[in-house]
Amino acid sequence: MIIINKSGILKYKSLRFKCALGKAGIKKKIKEGDNVTPRGLYRILKIFYRADRVKINNANFKKIEITKKIGWCDDTNSKYYNRVINLPSSLSHEPLYRKDNLYDIVCVINYNINPTIKNKGSAIFLHIAKKNYQKTKGCIALKKNHLLQLLSSIKKNTKIKIS
Repeated sequence: MIIINKSGILKYKSLRFKCALGKAGIKKKIKEGDNVTPRGLYRILKIFYRADRVKINNANFKKIEITKKIGWCDDTNSKYYNRVINLPSSLSHEPLYRKDNLYDIVCVINYNINPTIKNKGSAIFLHIAKKNYQKTKGCIALKKNHLLQLLSSIKKNTKIKIS
């Protein structure tokens, strides 16, 4: 089990990494945009990645190459809320193809996925951290090499406990 605590430490077996959390810390997530990293037990559903920037060596997960035509819908009025969408789109969304490297690897965790509750929060990912581990809008962010090391060690059924 991957354990992420409120001090911003991720632990998995012998691995221990610093990580960035949401600006409002770890709590029960109330609504879209509250900057909370949601407390609970989760798992990784799939991994999006930039093939031009990174190689993922883990056959345990569904991997999807990020292109300029992929976004994540955060439009609370859409039936596509908290799902991948094709771009361009008039829906409110986050593009996954970015100039910076934050989304070179995007691990989608199963927060508010099945079922999806409108306005409960979207796009809770494990992704690459900004310099100095700047706080996120609710995601968990690690250094690229740490995220790659973690992904090479875990299995599809590995749980993530955020507490």
